[in-house]
Amino acid sequence: MDRVRRIMDFDRKGMASLVLWARRRRDGVPPGAVEVSYSREQSTTMMVFAFAMAVELIAVEVLLQAMDVDLWVRLVVLVLDAYSLLFVLAMIAACVTRPHVVTGGELRIRYGAFLDVRVPRELVASVRLVRSYNETGLVTVADGRLGVAVSSQTNVVVQLTEPITVTRPLGQRAEVTVIRFFADSPGDLVAALRSAEPSPA
Repeated sequence: MDRVRRIMDFDRKGMASLVLWARRRRDGVPPGAVEVSYSREQSTTMMVFAFAMAVELIAVEVLLQAMDVDLWVRLVVLVLDAYSLLFVLAMIAACVTRPHVVTGGELRIRYGAFLDVRVPRELVASVRLVRSYNETGLVTVADGRLGVAVSSQTNVVVQLTEPITVTRPLGQRAEVTVIRFFADSPGDLVAALRSAEPSPA
């Protein structure tokens, strides 16, 4: 039941992200915070995919009309295809509008509507640039290490002074002391984390 609730929550946040995207707004970025995007590497590919889905939607409708398929069948197919296209657009929007955030009190690592990890600044022991091109999966946890990859890449590693509990997309919890993730401008994120002593957000 919890998984169903979380999936419905992804859907709700994705639709809300489409509105934010259209208005060029960001979610969860307070005044004075440093936002760092992670979506540039994948957005072009996903937009091409969305365009192909839109073309397919039209082509299937034309084909079904030519085959004289019943209207109710065509409507079902049209709704399913349209929802799939909307889901892809919502995923793109969620990644664009929910960036990583550094404030005086925390580092917030996100992946669209699926993951939101909040790390108190005082628990950050070190942060460094380490580029990896062979990550498997979007969100992985193994041996106390959390990986949040974009296009199979990560380029920032944060070492913590003590474990934090993270909630994975479908609700499983795990304790981690190392977080690997991707940022479009990793140097900006590292500089922001090193710029000042931790303070309340």
